[in-house]
Amino acid sequence: MANVVITGVDGSETATLAARKAAETAEAFGGSLHVVSAYGPGERRTLADGVEKVIINLVEDAERTVSEAAEALRKDFPNLTITASVAHGNPADVLVDEAEQRQARLVVVGNKRAQGPARILGSVARSVISNASCDVYVANTRLG
Repeated sequence: MANVVITGVDGSETATLAARKAAETAEAFGGSLHVVSAYGPGERRTLADGVEKVIINLVEDAERTVSEAAEALRKDFPNLTITASVAHGNPADVLVDEAEQRQARLVVVGNKRAQGPARILGSVARSVISNASCDVYVANTRLG
């Protein structure tokens, strides 16, 4: 198993905090970090409110999100090798697939603010924990 740490970003504060924890962990391992952003289904989405119509290119949005996240991490972790990619699919499946392909040591996901005893982790974290063949670290990303 390589000293690769995988994390996903989607532009949310939760994902950004988890990505920082992933970078800290990769640096501590003397490894590298791979940041991925998932998109789908389809490549474009049209939103209309009756007055205005907006077309969102999901691939470009994912590429921009992962590029900005990786660049910010490179500034804060200049000695860490950081790679980035986008992939079509459900975020949990993409993280598990990336971990398999890169023979990752660890996947880092964030937890979401949850209400009630039945919901401790977000659905992405639960799915990655259930399906990853490597270790999974759930970073505490609750704000406030």
